[in-house]
Amino acid sequence: MPDYLVTLESAWVLRDVKSLDDAIGIAISEAGKRLNPSAKYVEVEAGMLACPFCEGELNSALVVANTALVGLLLDMKVFRADSEEHAVRIAKSVVGKALRDVPLQLKDVCEL
Repeated sequence: MPDYLVTLESAWVLRDVKSLDDAIGIAISEAGKRLNPSAKYVEVEAGMLACPFCEGELNSALVVANTALVGLLLDMKVFRADSEEHAVRIAKSVVGKALRDVPLQLKDVCEL
């Protein structure tokens, strides 16, 4: 049974934010706090998007009227899963229990 690295994408909404950097920092911190007791082995980082014009990387965060939407990437190693689909189900279950009411979408699965 192989091991997998599952990357999930999450959308985090924040209110009363002053700047883009503050929004990203707060989102990572809040996600880490909610994951800490039960899933502290999940790595959290800010997501990046490709610019359609220059092919450069941009933060996947937006602040409008002191309200922010921050895209986060959540990496989790799943050990001894039967298949890629099984690894994804395990990761979504573990992360979903800790981050209730936060939308999750599969970004990538890699066999280790």
